[in-house]
Amino acid sequence: MDIDLDPIEQFDAPIYHRYHATSSRAITPFLHAMKRGELLGHLSTATGKVLFPPLGACPESGQATQIPVILSDSGTVIGFTTVHLPIPGSKLVPPFTVANILLDGADQACSHLISECGINAVAIGMRVAAVWRSAEVWNNSLENIEYFKPTGEPLVDIDILQQQCLAKAEQRKEPVKGGQNA
Repeated sequence: MDIDLDPIEQFDAPIYHRYHATSSRAITPFLHAMKRGELLGHLSTATGKVLFPPLGACPESGQATQIPVILSDSGTVIGFTTVHLPIPGSKLVPPFTVANILLDGADQACSHLISECGINAVAIGMRVAAVWRSAEVWNNSLENIEYFKPTGEPLVDIDILQQQCLAKAEQRKEPVKGGQNA
């Protein structure tokens, strides 16, 4: 049967993949800390930056990060997007806002939901605090935090925040032999 058909360029084909994963040496302490209600980052002694969640290696230096740092569950919105279209398979109902949040004491932002304010109220520099689920349902997951909500504090100047983060990171750097930092 030789039929000349036009190719179909797009079609829906939902794929479901079930798998089992084991956490890495770097992420295991982070997951255990989440179950205790703690936010655990890792310090890069090469750059002085605190990474959250911990990656196991500093993306700037490539060196292992093993020094744990407990972080605050408050932070500053440094970027955000508001989602207006439904996401297939998601329980989130649009519109909702996802923000990049720089936790106090961290140098790397994490993404999470913003709630308890209108989508038009979210702003760069907004101070937010975590709203935790009930401790009875906590597991080894960042999902223990249901969302972040505005604290009502004044907006933070992002340029000043960046300068403060860089200055703190410089202070935390481990000196390289010969007294010079890399």
